[in-house]
Amino acid sequence: MFNRPDRYRVLIVLFDGLRPDLVKPSLTPNLVRLQRRGAVLARQRTVYPSETRIALTSLITGATPDRHGIVGNQYLDRHFPAPRLVDTSNARLIEDLDAASDGHLLGVPSLGEILAANGRTLSVLASNSAGATRLLNHKARKFGQVTLSGHFPSIATSAEMLRQVESLLGPTPATPPPGTPELASQAFLTSAFLDVIWPQIRPDVAILSFGEPDSSSHDCGTGAPRTLEAISFVDRQFGRVLDWWEAEGMCQGVHLIAASDHGHVTVHARADLLQTLEAAGLRCGPAPAAGIDAIVIPGQVGAIYLAEPSQTVIRRAVGAMIERPWCGPVFTAGGAVDGIAPGSFARHLVFADHARSADILFSFRSDGGLDPFGLVGRSWSADGQVGFGVHGGLHTEEMSSVGILAGPLVKGGFVSKVPSSICDFAPTVLSLLGISRPATMTGRALTEVFIDEGGDVPRTIEKVYETSSGPYRQQLRRVHVGEAVYLDSADVVGRPSNLTKIEHRSAGRIRG
Repeated sequence: MFNRPDRYRVLIVLFDGLRPDLVKPSLTPNLVRLQRRGAVLARQRTVYPSETRIALTSLITGATPDRHGIVGNQYLDRHFPAPRLVDTSNARLIEDLDAASDGHLLGVPSLGEILAANGRTLSVLASNSAGATRLLNHKARKFGQVTLSGHFPSIATSAEMLRQVESLLGPTPATPPPGTPELASQAFLTSAFLDVIWPQIRPDVAILSFGEPDSSSHDCGTGAPRTLEAISFVDRQFGRVLDWWEAEGMCQGVHLIAASDHGHVTVHARADLLQTLEAAGLRCGPAPAAGIDAIVIPGQVGAIYLAEPSQTVIRRAVGAMIERPWCGPVFTAGGAVDGIAPGSFARHLVFADHARSADILFSFRSDGGLDPFGLVGRSWSADGQVGFGVHGGLHTEEMSSVGILAGPLVKGGFVSKVPSSICDFAPTVLSLLGISRPATMTGRALTEVFIDEGGDVPRTIEKVYETSSGPYRQQLRRVHVGEAVYLDSADVVGRPSNLTKIEHRSAGRIRG
């Protein structure tokens, strides 16, 4: 019989870029084992843009990007005396920006801050970029909380803990060359947690974040043999954690959450983005400079900051883009539904209405075709190589993510079909620990997977919005679960619809 511990704890294990359809017995037997032990979130989504550092910030704040303010892996901050391009992969820059803003780089409190205020601890072990690792607990130094990187020993927040780990396991692994799966760092961090962090600290919350299969998906292809090798390897590392949890952790009150931050789709064609904007009279560059009209943030997410963000210029740029076959959903500032440029949605619908947000935010057009590996999901791209994995957009396979929970307070062998989001993990963690959820969180506690919550299913309403300009027509799907609102997906549709909005509940359909 399970004896109630003095206090509950939570371990979150993250798999960067893992698609839910790649969780299967032949490839990830340990994740499947957890699925059978716990509760599976069958309709789990990430945030938009579906990039790692945005998603991880939403995970640890329980809030959408319009509240926490990390609106892209890179973004332009116009609140400096001169507009400044911010690359959030730079851990030192994150700390400097937080100090310069008097501790308000994020617009809402993070999990590390909330736990510290309640006398609890957070430990982070991550093999993502230095910036992503720092964002998981950007105030770790202030609160004396442990952060360890699988690649960058310089960002460790405890020199003594780093010394102990490296004395036992050897030096922190170097980043391997592109195209080589990042395996050593995943094993290094798993051992660091099992052999040092847990025995010595027993943190109230720990985050163990694997940087694979994201790196291999980008460098080799989402379903390539080397990517599958990386998935299998990180699943084996997770198996070590699961063995520990089953033998020791669960009886000590540890809840285990396995999740991914986004999925991947495959590039099938290259987009002439810069040429299109230049033909519309905009001189483009990757950063602010004399003579540059449009700062185009590199990467799969389409973020364009204009030197003259007038309605006229925005409309001209969007008008040129929506004529191109690569243009997917487009967002600008706007009203209730429509953006200021014809054919665009108002960016608040995708939780992107923030002072740091781009003047024009868009996704490359994607479809449900099969990639060379037989996986659903293809996309155009301006930067990604044809045949390789990308993410950042609004295709269902980019927005879908893994979500599995298990522990003494969680139902076993349960599949939840209630929509959920990466923003829900922080409020769920706080609920498991008995800590009140702050009003800044847009996510909700996933009480439908708790044993003692009576089985009530939250009321769900789905809404589909459409907007168009000429032959260009886009569609956006959002889901309301109680007071929480999630972004499901968006795409360009090939023919008009007679409905501007569709709503349905679990009991019947409402048209409006």
